[in-house]
Amino acid sequence: MLTDRGSEYCGNPERHEYELYLAIENIDHSRTKTKSPQTNGICERFHKTMLDEFYRVAFRKKLYRTIPELQADLNEWLRQYNDRRTHQGRWCYGKTPMQTFVDSLPMAREADQSAEPILIGRQLSGPVRPRRHTVQI
Repeated sequence: MLTDRGSEYCGNPERHEYELYLAIENIDHSRTKTKSPQTNGICERFHKTMLDEFYRVAFRKKLYRTIPELQADLNEWLRQYNDRRTHQGRWCYGKTPMQTFVDSLPMAREADQSAEPILIGRQLSGPVRPRRHTVQI
């Protein structure tokens, strides 16, 4: 898991809830370099887009009385962003993020099937699975 160094993500691994969760789930936690937003550039860019295209517009148009009301509008914006709005970014090439994801599934399955099998005794157990998970948010 790659995160920035915010207190919501970092703390004493024995007491911090997020750090404890990662330890229980056996997930590696990497942190971005201090004062280097380009390390987490894709997420930083998404946050700027969400601020400019959703929050600034929504708060000018509507007075939200509850968090669930705001969340419903954000969820609709995210559906539009991921499923209907084409992107010109590094990986989308004019497709929606969801279409890019769906198009990549056959390649991911092929890579998974070509992984080295593990021999346990005399039985073949299937593709190699990494012991630790790596996720970037």
